Amino acid sequence: MGIEITEATPERVVGRMPVEGNVQLYGVLHGGASCVLAETLGSTGASLHAGAGRMAVGVEISATHHRPAGSGHVTGVATLLHGGRTLATYDIEITDDQGRRVCTSRLTCMLRDV
Repeated sequence: MGIEITEATPERVVGRMPVEGNVQLYGVLHGGASCVLAETLGSTGASLHAGAGRMAVGVEISATHHRPAGSGHVTGVATLLHGGRTLATYDIEITDDQGRRVCTSRLTCMLRDV
C-alpha cells in the first residue's frame, strides 16, 4: 500500500499513500485502498489512546467517496472524536495533492487489554 505515517498522537494521526499501485480497473484510487488508509490511521491513534498493555480492534468503518484520485498521493488526517475507556472513534479526511476531499471515513475501535 505504501502508507507513510508522518504524525501520530492519540488526538491526531496524519499519513499519506501513493495512488499508483492502489488503483481499480479505471485507473483511479480504489475505494478499498482509501478504507485501508483510514483504518491504518484511525487504529494507530486508537492504539496510542489505549496505552501500554492495551490494544485497539476495529469494530466499524464507514466511508463516503467524494471524487476520484488518479495520480500523486492522498493524505489522510484522523482526528479523535471520542476517546473513552472501551471505545475510540476517529473522523478521517482523505484529500488529494490539490487539497480536494477524496473520502470521508469514520472508524470505531474497541479498546481492550492485551
